[in-house]
This record gives sequence, C-alpha cells and structure tokens, in this order.
Amino acid sequence: QEQLVESGGNSVQAGGSLRLSCVASRLTYNNYCWGWIRQAPGSKQEVVASLDSDGDTTYADSVKGRFTISQDSTKTTLYLEMNSLRPEDSAMYYCGADPRLWAGCPPPTQYTYRGQGTRVTVSS
Repeated sequence: QEQLVESGGNSVQAGGSLRLSCVASRLTYNNYCWGWIRQAPGSKQEVVASLDSDGDTTYADSVKGRFTISQDSTKTTLYLEMNSLRPEDSAMYYCGADPRLWAGCPPPTQYTYRGQGTRVTVSS
C-alpha cells in the first residue's frame, strides 16, 4: 500500500516562507492525482493545491500566487512552496495521492492515500 510521509511544517511569522515535502513509497499505479490538503481546527478540509496526471496544477483562490506545488522527476517526492504566509494559513497539511484512470483530482475527503500530516503555524 502506498505510503506518504510529510515534513517541513514549522512555526513562522506572517510573511515568511516554508517548503513542505512529501515522500511517497510503495506506489503501485501509473497515474495519480497529487494534492496538498489542509485542515484547521473547526474548519473543513481544503485542497490548497493539486497536480494531476497530465501535469496540470490547481490552486485554491486563497493561496494563488503564494503557493506552488511541484514534484521531482521521479514522481516520488511532492513539494509545496509556501510564500507570504498568513495566520489563516495555519493548519495541519496533508499530502494526498489518488490513483486515476484519467486526469483530474478528487475532493479533499476522497484522496485514497494520505500521510499523517505536518503542522504549519503562522503568527501575526
């Protein structure tokens, strides 16, 4: 079964930057949608960025222009570069992977595989 391990979460001040990483192992399918999903206490889960099997990226409006999702050439490490961080970006961030027969990505609660999360805290 696929295994995802996130890292890179930390506490930073507003305006700062962080880079999250997600190392994937035991991949068994050819195509995945990859996503970064966040959840703050008392809030719904939100896909902040996704990368589909065609290489197309999608971002939540709240992070457009500030966050960048990318993947290494082996497609086993997923990154989320986060700049100009705001207090409202504070959340647990999860890496998700969903096997796909065609391009596209699922809603945040429907990623088949998910890591344990890494916490991001942004102070004002």
